[in-house]
Amino acid sequence: MKKLILVLFLFSHVLAVAQNNTETYPQDPASVEQAGVPKGEVLKLIFENSAIFPGTWREYWVYVPEQYDGKKPACVYVNQDGLQWNAPTVFDNLIHQKEMPVTIGVFVTPGRVLAANPDAALDRFNRSYEFDALGDSYARFILEEILPHVEQQKTADGRSIILSKNGNDRAIGGSSTGAVAAFTAAWEWPGEFSRVFSVVGTFVGLRGADQYHTLIRKVEPKPLRIFLQDGTNDLHVYAGDWWKANETMERALTFAGYEVNHIWGEGAHNNQHGRAIFPDAMRYLWKDWPKPVKKGTTANAALKDILIPGEEWELVGEGYSSTDGIIANAAGEVFFQDILTNRTYKVDKNGIVGSFTSPAKKARGTAFGKDGKRYIMSAITRKILSYDSQGKETVVARLIAGKDLVVAHNGNMYVTSADEKDTSGKIYLIKPDGEKILVDEGVKYAGGITLTPDQQQLYVTESTSHVVWIYQIQPDGKLAYKQKYGWLHTNEYDEYVSGANGLKCDYKGRVYVTTKMGIQVLDQIGKTQAILPVPGGNASDICFGGPDFNTLYVTAGNKVYRRKLNVRGVNTFEAPFKPAKPSL
Repeated sequence: MKKLILVLFLFSHVLAVAQNNTETYPQDPASVEQAGVPKGEVLKLIFENSAIFPGTWREYWVYVPEQYDGKKPACVYVNQDGLQWNAPTVFDNLIHQKEMPVTIGVFVTPGRVLAANPDAALDRFNRSYEFDALGDSYARFILEEILPHVEQQKTADGRSIILSKNGNDRAIGGSSTGAVAAFTAAWEWPGEFSRVFSVVGTFVGLRGADQYHTLIRKVEPKPLRIFLQDGTNDLHVYAGDWWKANETMERALTFAGYEVNHIWGEGAHNNQHGRAIFPDAMRYLWKDWPKPVKKGTTANAALKDILIPGEEWELVGEGYSSTDGIIANAAGEVFFQDILTNRTYKVDKNGIVGSFTSPAKKARGTAFGKDGKRYIMSAITRKILSYDSQGKETVVARLIAGKDLVVAHNGNMYVTSADEKDTSGKIYLIKPDGEKILVDEGVKYAGGITLTPDQQQLYVTESTSHVVWIYQIQPDGKLAYKQKYGWLHTNEYDEYVSGANGLKCDYKGRVYVTTKMGIQVLDQIGKTQAILPVPGGNASDICFGGPDFNTLYVTAGNKVYRRKLNVRGVNTFEAPFKPAKPSL
């Protein structure tokens, strides 16, 4: 009897697998050519002059609908892996039925570095390198190279091809690894792509896409609308479980408040289900167009606590050679430095109100002390200088190639020091009487430095890793119990280097760290809870300013931004206090 049951079970399992492998789906009428529907034109092109992916050769196709007049920009759909989904026919029908806008389709294949002798050697296949990795290289390739190349073409009847530059008019999609490329492009450049189509997406451990379900929960929501498809018989191999990964993506997107729709089936790792649902996916992604896709409301408690609904980043100023060393005084007035021009700029609620030549040449780190003096490090003279309200200069310390500094309420100063000749990452203690003590070394490219709200511990960033170090301050001011405390997010294209630099604390003890990904917010026990992307890209330094110290100021390249938050920043020149105990 048991053998009969086992045989029946195995038979039913084999039958189920066979049924799944044959996969049949109802055909949407939009996937079939319809009488009386204008038919678009498809151009086949080659692109082989990439600066972003040097040496690659690829084919791509451009679909231009008959309704496109060549006089005003059209919406854009970009697809990875070339022509898929019977897309030209679907677009013909949906555009004719006004279920999607007039849209030009761009269908791109992954690059190949062609072998010099194809009879003796294989081409180099760039698909995983281009599609699977996190970072903005592929998005830039599409935006800076492919789409401009498309606009150099004309239709058979001479129409110019003009593509919309508005992200709300752009969608991007693909299957498998191509789906990761599509999502990554929109994730990195949400202002350029607002709609994403993903079929059997490889959100697994190939080149970092398994991080997305975590990042989605931590990063401030972006204005994206996403359609996901996968099947229970998708791949389950060395890199992960495709089916469960897509489920996890959907749950993360829902948690973070995104507009997301999905269709799950029982299919395998192929495009059959994707082809069947493509028309409905396009209807969903383009619904209500031209109304913009909006940010959702996240369930992330840290983001909800930090952010004020409706408050966004404001550009304070731009066009500087290199910005760093941003700090606020006791009145909440903010000062930042243009390192290469030796100019110091002052900012109030109305923006930049003035600038003056900085007495410290190539000034970097800066801080205000309890005494009201401003302390600055000069990379040229290797000195730490102080300036009182009258501008009187005093040399505090010499022979320090300083990177950043912080002045405690008791007058002790801690300085990170590293330059091109010495990357050992020294940390110095400068006593109020001028005594200079080496208290640690070995933090490679030590960057930002700040104190916990109780001023009993010290944080130091290490820009070449994903670590924030912590030390306990001893009664004599020296450091003990050094530990890799904070854990920051990175990606492959940055060689897993966080670029961490400036950091500050808020009154709940959270730590705000500037990184290549934006401002990563850590709780008191070192976990990254939230990430705030910065419009200007790589953030370099940070401070809380304004009369209530609830406006976050950030330097990023040649720009300075600010944003009002629902938190108050901590100033080390104020009296120390013990923050609330963190959740463990």
